[in-house]
Amino acid sequence: MIEKRDFYIDGAWVAPAAARDCDVIDPATEEPCAVISLGDQADTDRAVAAAKAAFPAWAALTPQKRADYCAGILDQYRKREDEMAEAIRAEMGAPIKLARESQATCLPWHLQNFLDAVEQIEWIKPLGDHAPNDRIALEPIGVVGLITPWNWPMNQVTLKVIPALLAGCTIVMKPSEEAPLSSLLFAEFVHDAGVPAGVFNLVNGDGQGVGTQLSAHPDVSMISFTGSTRAGIAISKAAADTLKRVTLELGGKGANVIFADADDKAVKRGVLHCMQNSGQSCNAPTRMLVERSVYDQAVAQAADVASAITVGPTTEEGRHIGPVVNKSQWDKIQGMIETGINEGARLVAGGPGLPEGVNRGYYVRPTVFADVSNDMAIAQQEIFGPVLSIIPFEDEADAVRIANDTPYGLTNYVQSQDGARRNRMALALKSGMVEMNGTSRGAGAPFGGMKMSGRAREGGVWGIEEFLEAKAISGWSND
Repeated sequence: MIEKRDFYIDGAWVAPAAARDCDVIDPATEEPCAVISLGDQADTDRAVAAAKAAFPAWAALTPQKRADYCAGILDQYRKREDEMAEAIRAEMGAPIKLARESQATCLPWHLQNFLDAVEQIEWIKPLGDHAPNDRIALEPIGVVGLITPWNWPMNQVTLKVIPALLAGCTIVMKPSEEAPLSSLLFAEFVHDAGVPAGVFNLVNGDGQGVGTQLSAHPDVSMISFTGSTRAGIAISKAAADTLKRVTLELGGKGANVIFADADDKAVKRGVLHCMQNSGQSCNAPTRMLVERSVYDQAVAQAADVASAITVGPTTEEGRHIGPVVNKSQWDKIQGMIETGINEGARLVAGGPGLPEGVNRGYYVRPTVFADVSNDMAIAQQEIFGPVLSIIPFEDEADAVRIANDTPYGLTNYVQSQDGARRNRMALALKSGMVEMNGTSRGAGAPFGGMKMSGRAREGGVWGIEEFLEAKAISGWSND
């Protein structure tokens, strides 16, 4: 079993102030695959002090020099990318193909996009022709606390750490205690890239401990958090007394609106997207809204697609799905499936219990409910598992009404061959992102939501600007 009890503080691996072991469970086997330590206030204080001391020199570097260090992190990843995939497989249960081709590769994708984006930032720029001696200066906010989730670990670590470094901030990161191994490996990349001591620090811990300590710490200028809406609210409250900036990327309940003129692959694409990563994605299209005239056909097709999805060991190659992250999550999903049945939704694929032939691991049957009404719990609550709800709609206005009738506002999806209608829908849907006809957002597009999905914007220029302060200056000398 892997032993990773030390924290990365001030450029060195150091023992925790007090021993507090925590097992990391492989969700495919239900057995420990590693042991880490959970930090306490002394560890948090030590890491924040190191980041605070390192901030002036790091902020004073040129943006190009900071970018060079980030490019060095990318070089280190390329030397050890297989290790990263294996860490993600073991810690959160991604099948090895998904871990290698989708999970681990979030790091190079986002990192290179940030290196491109930072070149677009004008660090000192004129206010406008009306005020020739006014300037707007962009400056790093200071020490930032980064709290990252377990479901797409390298996606979120890269979306937070790299823009913070490029902005000139120093960092204390707390990865999820459920999936810390990939973040500990990332810390090795940072160290081997030569990033100066104190610029990046990592302390493992849980939300109630290190997470709350960072949120309330007077020397932390900003918290960037990705996770549940419940935890995001708690972090906001903990941070309120110090008036720090808080950016939150939270849950979702995405609507996938399929019109009668959608292409032949729209339903299949929607089901597979919902089930990807075992349904553990905040932007998953978990509500499929289907125009009434093609509703029965879509339900039958969705049931067939879901029934053909297989589950399997994470160590095996292939496009099967793996387990969900832990027993608590498995129990929650099973409870929501039972709730859907009790609410009167029609079960057309999957259902409660372990998949056939599986007796170990936190595996969930790919499940589809039809005849769902949008006031049902399965349509309103984020399940975070491979569970799809299908809802009929009558016309465009009805689709907009149902899609927006949710506390969340992260990602919505539209499937139609009518370009004018797609554009109307994109503007009417209350979400931070809209993807249409299976077209992914381009490099540099911001990721983030509205309403109870939080209002962070991660990725591209927007992601770097999250970590910057704007300073207004008058009387600038042009001599």
